Amino acid sequence: MHVELLEPLSPESAVGRFLARRGEGLHHLAFRVPSVDAALAELAARGEAVVDRVGRAGSRGRRVGFAHPSAFGGVLVEFVEGR
Repeated sequence: MHVELLEPLSPESAVGRFLARRGEGLHHLAFRVPSVDAALAELAARGEAVVDRVGRAGSRGRRVGFAHPSAFGGVLVEFVEGR
């Protein structure tokens, strides 16, 4: 398990905008998957909304991709590629 506490670098950053809109609280959940591209493709094939169609560079040198909150009951979900 990995817990990450976020602080906005500026009011215009993604986290800053989130806090301005929704206030403090849970920003997103992340799940480790073998393939970010496969996880995103599976969601898209089921008709679920995704933020990313393919993985991109994320923190700690890992590939990540996000599902839209509408796909998970209003919670932003991040897929992190790794073993």
